[in-house]
Formats: sequence, structure tokens, C-alpha cells
Amino acid sequence: MTLGIVAAMHEEIAELLRDMESGARVARIGMRDYYVGTLDGHACVIVLARLGKVAAAATATALIHEFKIDRLLFTGLAGGIAPGLPVGDVVVANALMQHDLDAQPLFPRHEVPLLGKSRFDADPQLSAQLVEAAGAFLREQLPQRIEAATLRHFRIDAPRVHAGLVLSGDQFISSHARAAALLAAAPDALAVEMEGAAVAQVCYEYGVRFAVMRTVSDNANDQAHVDFPPFLKNVASVYSHGIVKRFLALDR
Repeated sequence: MTLGIVAAMHEEIAELLRDMESGARVARIGMRDYYVGTLDGHACVIVLARLGKVAAAATATALIHEFKIDRLLFTGLAGGIAPGLPVGDVVVANALMQHDLDAQPLFPRHEVPLLGKSRFDADPQLSAQLVEAAGAFLREQLPQRIEAATLRHFRIDAPRVHAGLVLSGDQFISSHARAAALLAAAPDALAVEMEGAAVAQVCYEYGVRFAVMRTVSDNANDQAHVDFPPFLKNVASVYSHGIVKRFLALDR
């Protein structure tokens, strides 16, 4: 059994790569480096997909075809669009949808043509393990892993884990009006990002179990572009490393 671990930004997998046990090899496919080895006793392939749905779909397809993964975990950041979803909270997707897919009038808005689906469900078992891992990390490790000054800077206080719908699209959402429009179209959505639903569609078509975990880095508003870079550097990498390691301990 082999787990694929994917992220869109290098910082989100850097510490995991450092933790890979000796003997890992690198396979170069389609301008991406796939790190093949063992992480905490698990056979893993770790890869940087880069941003956007096409990049994510291409990476997921390569993982399935070339490395025969049977499970895929995507970790990264998202903008929180649901009310009461502050920076520093974690969202585990139970379903994903492409918010920018619109083939009307041939097909309903958001529906993937010829598949008859607009939402793709994440694997319940993997998602439950992610929820448990994220909750344990936030309760037990976060204060030791991130300096108090950094937590105060980003106003991270008693962060929580949420499970629900995550939207994906090829735009970085950075305006209150755009975020409000997304929420109006999908009132049960929690967060928005740029890759997850593409990975979900590929995994659905190939019958591969998957889960998606996102740390809320901003509220997809006019300050999103300001918040994102420092959060990625100082917080996101720690969240991804800590939660994925906890997830691996549960994934037996």
C-alpha cells in the first residue's frame, strides 16, 4: 500500500521531505519531482503539484499511473468563506466542488460534463483520521511548535477542526464580494482553494481513496494577499507537518 502526499506549495511538504527515511529516490516526471520512499514506516510518494487545477490533476494522474498509489492526501492552505471560520482553523473536506465550472446550458452549473456529478465525496475513513489527527495536533502540539508571538500576530486562539464542503477554482479569491458570491452559490461551503476538486475528480474516476486537509490562511477578502505569504512561511508548514505525521500514526 502506497500513500501519495501532495501539496501546492513547497513549504507545505518541506519538513515531510526532510523526515523521509534514508534510501528515498527521486523520479522526475512532467517537470515534477516525485520523492519515493518511507515516512514513519509508510510507503509514500511526496510531490509538489504547484498551484491550480490542471497542475493538481496532472500530478494525481501520475501518482496513480506511475506509482500505483492506493490513497492520496492533499495538504495545504485555503481561504475561509463560511462565517465563524477564523485564520488558523483547519478544514477537512467531506466533499469538493469546482466553483468555476459552468457548462450551461448544456449541463447544470458546477456539474462535470458527462459524469453527472458536481460534488465529489472524500473517503470517510481517511477524512475521519485527518479530523482526529488535526484535533490532536491543535490541542497537544501547536503551542510548542509555533511561537506565541506568531500565534498572536495571526490572532490564532483555540483553533478548531471543521468538516464540510471545500470549493476549488483557478482564481486566488481576495475580495469580500467574490467570497460572498461563492457562498451564495454554495451556502454550505466552508473554504475555497485552487486544487482539491480536480484531485477529487481524478481519484473518483480511477477509484482511488483520497482526503483533503486545508489550513485557513485568510478569509478570502481584500487582505488575503497580505496574509498569505507570512502565514505560509511561519504557520502552514508547521500545520502540514504536524497533522500529516499524526495522520500516519493513525493510518495502520
